[in-house]
Amino acid sequence: MPGKIFLTGQPGSGKSTVFMRCIELLREMSYSVGGISTPEIRRRGRRVGFSVVDIATDRREVLAGVDIKSAYRVGRYGVNLLGFESVALPAIDYAEDSCDVVCIDEIGRMELFSEPFKRKVEGLMRGPKPLVAVLHRNYAREYGVIGELYHVSHENRDTLPRIIVFSLERQLKRKKSRT
Repeated sequence: MPGKIFLTGQPGSGKSTVFMRCIELLREMSYSVGGISTPEIRRRGRRVGFSVVDIATDRREVLAGVDIKSAYRVGRYGVNLLGFESVALPAIDYAEDSCDVVCIDEIGRMELFSEPFKRKVEGLMRGPKPLVAVLHRNYAREYGVIGELYHVSHENRDTLPRIIVFSLERQLKRKKSRT
């Protein structure tokens, strides 16, 4: 489906860096961008969890952490489902309703514990709104077929943002010329 761009790759390949650079480039071109990112939380140089951040407002909550007691777990991390949904769902609604592009980092096991998030993401994949999303490698085969799937590596991570934004810009200009 046009306008659906997915990034995947091995841990440390630069997926989130490519994702954030795409957002910067789109904003430099005066496109509005909304959605979520899920940066690491580090304590004394060690990863202890992940946040969920609303890209448009910078509102944030803890997504998962080593200190969180939860029935939902991924490895050593307990998932804060209510905290995640309190930021992610309104951020995605806002992006879908009010922004040129919806951006989601990441669609992975932690995030997909949330059924409302999963339904929202699947709706975005079927809908007309341009989407840039990072897919955990375990979900690349399932979701990647819906749009353009880019495998991020150390070799291509510096050039991918411009390639992706160029592709999106063509689609955004076509959409704008029809309105």
